[in-house]
Amino acid sequence: MKGVDQLIRLLEGSSFYYSLIIGMDNRYVYVSPHYNRNFDFLNESLVGKPFYITLHPDDIKICQQVGGRCFENPGKLLPATLRKHDGKGGFVVTQWELKALFDDDNNPLGIFCVGHNITEQIDITHQLDDAKAEIENKTGKLNEIGFLQSHLVRKPLANIMGLSGIIQNMDIDQNLLSITTMLIDSANELDRAIKSISEKTN
Repeated sequence: MKGVDQLIRLLEGSSFYYSLIIGMDNRYVYVSPHYNRNFDFLNESLVGKPFYITLHPDDIKICQQVGGRCFENPGKLLPATLRKHDGKGGFVVTQWELKALFDDDNNPLGIFCVGHNITEQIDITHQLDDAKAEIENKTGKLNEIGFLQSHLVRKPLANIMGLSGIIQNMDIDQNLLSITTMLIDSANELDRAIKSISEKTN
């Protein structure tokens, strides 16, 4: 316990990390001031209260499972991600490391926990995932547009260009020749535009 006492003193003034001890009766034995400020919405100490009053109900089982594994693996820190009440009807996400505590006779005393709020990181991760999905979706649409331009649009355009060339080489009056020349110039301009767009979508 000596090392834990030193760690508690070290973390007691932290504005980022929470530290707490849960006894074998599943009640808080110790909570750091930062934890107490953030998760006791009755403005009194959490010490002596059941550990699960700050938890999302679905996460109680996680605590029980990880706590059991701590006693099966003495000396190891084991991770747990838990949702805690935010006092506004919602939850924040917290990341913890838990370690079993024993007395001098190796009898179990409880669980020491150190953790911090990771809600912002989780939100950013979700935003990045959404942005990535949107980019993949738009990339798929761009590829489809590129395919349509390369295969469906350029085929009839090539036909127009070929037919215009044939008409231009026929024995026609000057007026029709001028129109055919303009048609060929416009078709070539459209062909260059399609190639440029296709290159950007690939």
